[in-house]
Amino acid sequence: MRRLAALLLASVAVAGCAPLVTQSPGQGLSPVNAVADGDDKHLILFGHDVVSYFTDGRHQMGSPAHKSVHKGVTFRFASAAHKALFDASPEKYIPQFGGYCANGIVYGIPWGGDADTWRIIDGKLYIFGGAGSRDAFLLDPARNAALAHKYWDEEVNGSNAFWQRSKRLVLRVPHYKSGKELADEVERAKGKK
Repeated sequence: MRRLAALLLASVAVAGCAPLVTQSPGQGLSPVNAVADGDDKHLILFGHDVVSYFTDGRHQMGSPAHKSVHKGVTFRFASAAHKALFDASPEKYIPQFGGYCANGIVYGIPWGGDADTWRIIDGKLYIFGGAGSRDAFLLDPARNAALAHKYWDEEVNGSNAFWQRSKRLVLRVPHYKSGKELADEVERAKGKK
């Protein structure tokens, strides 16, 4: 019985490590908001086409038939034309902060990132964890982008997302605000418009 319990515990522990590996391909784009899907072990943004945000002004799913691997991360595209655009200039289309919620990165927390909640700012693609996160980020986009880039450059980039997230959920940044505090700020700002 002890062996079965130990085996079960080991299986759960190994299964829990899958996101640690999936989100950390370690070839220059780590961590990334990625999932494993079939042969694609590091599929960014659940397979959404990163080029479509720029060319079509919307998010859309990519196809396994049109994909590129860049720095160990798989990108899928809605068309061969989108794949060609990406292949010619991948850095132009790669989402900021590995596709994690840009507002989370303001706090040093690589977490979330919904492909359908996004904004292009100064020619760069920013993904958010939902409308509330996007709206909070857009209260002061210059300040928030500067903070996000600071934490990305100094802490998050090259780290393991799980450990970084755990650290910053316990050891909060000096300017930390809870979700409720941010939602209240957004509501006050909407009331002033």
